Amino acid sequence: MKRSTLYLLYPGNKALERAIADSLCLLTEQEAAAAMPDTQVAVADNFRYTRGNYEQHRYSTRIFERLREVLEASLATAPDAARQNQLGNLLAAMGQQRHDTALFEQAIQCFDQALASYSQTGSPQEWAATQYNLGTANQAMGRLQEKTEPLKRAVDAYTEALLVWTREAHPEQWMQTMHQLGATLYSYGIQLKGNRQLQKSVVAYKNALAALDADEYALALTATHNNRAVTLHHLAESEANPTRLKEAINSYEKALTVSMEQQLPIHVAVLCRVNKATAQNVLAQMSNDAALAEEIADEFEVIIECFAHALQPLCLKHCQEQQKLAQAASSKVAG
Repeated sequence: MKRSTLYLLYPGNKALERAIADSLCLLTEQEAAAAMPDTQVAVADNFRYTRGNYEQHRYSTRIFERLREVLEASLATAPDAARQNQLGNLLAAMGQQRHDTALFEQAIQCFDQALASYSQTGSPQEWAATQYNLGTANQAMGRLQEKTEPLKRAVDAYTEALLVWTREAHPEQWMQTMHQLGATLYSYGIQLKGNRQLQKSVVAYKNALAALDADEYALALTATHNNRAVTLHHLAESEANPTRLKEAINSYEKALTVSMEQQLPIHVAVLCRVNKATAQNVLAQMSNDAALAEEIADEFEVIIECFAHALQPLCLKHCQEQQKLAQAASSKVAG
């Protein structure tokens, strides 16, 4: 069965935010002022939280190039592992923004150089944080290149970080790492076209959920439920397994509930709703359920008519295609 088009969510990147915040001191006062984002923009950003690992909203991307210059100048005069981490996160963010593999490779070099100054026993927190950064850069590059080797390196780096960031001692970092491990294993499984990595992804996401609550981590909880559901959804399609597809639908419903109750941006809830309806559409076709197909055709009609303002253009097209599929399935089976 062909894989459905589905929408992943990405929680905020605290490592990138810290890297920018800690390096602003290298800028002039006027340059640092330019780091603040434009808050006067009235148009809703329906791509927010969907662009990838290095999306952030606390600072303007306008300062990235200047920060890169001052960080590289600082490192040229005084090598420093913390600055290498800052530069690595910045280069990776620029790599994502520009779809530039070379920038990701430079970011990975920065993290490797930082790791030469850290050790698991001598500086465990810095070592674990750098392993995490290394994993995230490799994960993003692997998705961009659609290659498995960077994804394998990402899995290894996150696994190393978890040697220090245990659930008992560092629950927040453990949760974040488990989420990213789940995301990496999902991409790894998609590239390999194998179910084993997808199954591991489901487990990693489930582990992350154990340390999340809606009040403290609304976006992360929504993203983890949604992304776990995406993994279950594609696994169900690969296995032609309606039971697993129902589990995905349940996970999408949890993501939708959290996003609505915690009043996240409306497009986040709509994306979860689109994913859920897509899964139900697949289930209707898989089980030849005309009544469900008709119900889902109506659901997509509601989404298109009521939430077009919250849909990305390609997502709107997806909804229209899904509506036609549901209508065809309904009339075919009914006839």
